[in-house]
Amino acid sequence: MKDTALNVVAIGIFIMTLSVLVGPMINLSPSIPAIATLSILGLLTFDTLGWENKGVNLFLDTLARFTPEHRERVLHHEAGHFLCAFYLGIPVQDYTLSAWEGLKRGISGVGGVEFDTTSFQKPLSPTEEQLLLDRFCTVWMAGIAAEQLAFDKVEGGGDDRQKITDALALFGQPSEKSPQKQQWGELQAKTLLERNWENYKNLVDAMRERKPVQECYQILGNG
Repeated sequence: MKDTALNVVAIGIFIMTLSVLVGPMINLSPSIPAIATLSILGLLTFDTLGWENKGVNLFLDTLARFTPEHRERVLHHEAGHFLCAFYLGIPVQDYTLSAWEGLKRGISGVGGVEFDTTSFQKPLSPTEEQLLLDRFCTVWMAGIAAEQLAFDKVEGGGDDRQKITDALALFGQPSEKSPQKQQWGELQAKTLLERNWENYKNLVDAMRERKPVQECYQILGNG
C-alpha cells in the first residue's frame, strides 16, 4: 500500500478513535464510527489491490486541486519530465496533469508523462543497457529537478525514485546503487533544464493549456 493510502488509513483510524471518545457526549452509537472505518478500509483494500490506488489518488487530487500552488507544482514537475525526454530522444506518448485526466486515459498517479519504454524489452548489450538506464534516470529525476528549480522545494517524486530502483533490478544491478543513480540523474536533469530554461517556461505555458504532444514538440524544437 502506498503512502497516500496509508495516510488515508491513518486519518480514518484517528476519526474512529475520536468518535469513540466523543460519541458518548453526543449520544453517538459506537457502531457508527466502527462501521464507517471498516467501510473505508475495505474500499482502500479494493482500491489498492484492484485499482492500483487510482481511487485514493483521485480523492486526494480532487482536494488538492483547489490550491493553485498544487496545480502549478504538478505542471512544472511534469514539464520537467517532458523536456528532458524530448532532448534525450525518449518519445513522449501522452501526458496528464491530474488524477482525473489519468483515470480517463488509464494512467495512475496524480499526473504524469507517458514515455515509450519498449527499449527495455529489446536485447541490449551491457553498454547499451547502461546508456539507456542513464537516459531514463535523467528523465525520471527531471520532475524533482524542475520542482527544485521552480519552487526551491520538492514535494513529489517518490514514484520516480522507485522507477530507478525497479530499472536497476530489471538489469540485474543492486538496489544499493539507486541513491547514487538518483543523485546523478537529478544533477543531469538540472543541467539540461537550466540550459533550456526559456524553452521549459514555454513548455509549461503550452502544457497549462493542454496542448497536444506534437505542439509541445514544436515549441521545444523551435526554441
